[in-house]
Amino acid sequence: MTDDADAIAALERLGLSNYEARAFVALQRLGTGTARDIHDAADIPRSQVYGAADSLEDRGLVNVQQSRPKLYRPVSLEQANQHLTAEFEHDRQRAFDHLEAVQAQSDADEEQAEEVWTITGRAAIDSRVASLIDGATDSVIVAAGDPQYLPDSVVEALQARLDAGIDIVGVSGNPAVLERFEELGIPAMRPDEEMVDPDERLGTRLLLVDGDTLLLGVRPDEEIAVWSAGSTFATVFGSMLRRGLLSGERHP
Repeated sequence: MTDDADAIAALERLGLSNYEARAFVALQRLGTGTARDIHDAADIPRSQVYGAADSLEDRGLVNVQQSRPKLYRPVSLEQANQHLTAEFEHDRQRAFDHLEAVQAQSDADEEQAEEVWTITGRAAIDSRVASLIDGATDSVIVAAGDPQYLPDSVVEALQARLDAGIDIVGVSGNPAVLERFEELGIPAMRPDEEMVDPDERLGTRLLLVDGDTLLLGVRPDEEIAVWSAGSTFATVFGSMLRRGLLSGERHP
């Protein structure tokens, strides 16, 4: 019985109902049988046998002899295997075609949406900054109010992009940060006074990559950052910040 249960469960996964699967397994034992025979062998309610057997016939799994009473004979296992495999593959293809269409529509909707993300915590923000710098293909502007916002992971990413020929500019009103940029061989700028936030009340760091990817860190006590890539927000706001940040004096 355990083997029958496994076979019935497998047939159900291939799309047969429980009664259809039990009837089909019973007919493999019987060879040929009436509705009563199937009822006795499969323990299917008599009222359900005819529906299950007719459904098996419709699916090409059972042949019916129109006698009195009707006789049911299963097709060969090879034929049954082919029928069920074809049905399963057809249903699988339909399902995944539909899922691909749904996903494509979702991707299109996402592309039209303005995506602005929030990150909390110094380590998570450091990781995102390094990742965004790693993806730079043209330019990087990195502004920081304190050397702590230039951890090793960010420094390594900046050095790698600098070695790759990416245009990088560092911006800070903090002499210690400007010296750090100088040590790394990164051209540095001191922003105009109105762009400086000495108490870091408004921002802790800023990153602009390729002109359309922006990250802004705020709240030094428990740092939070917002970032966006490829959005109108990032492009427009980033352009404004770029003009403001690079309008200061170049650090010697």
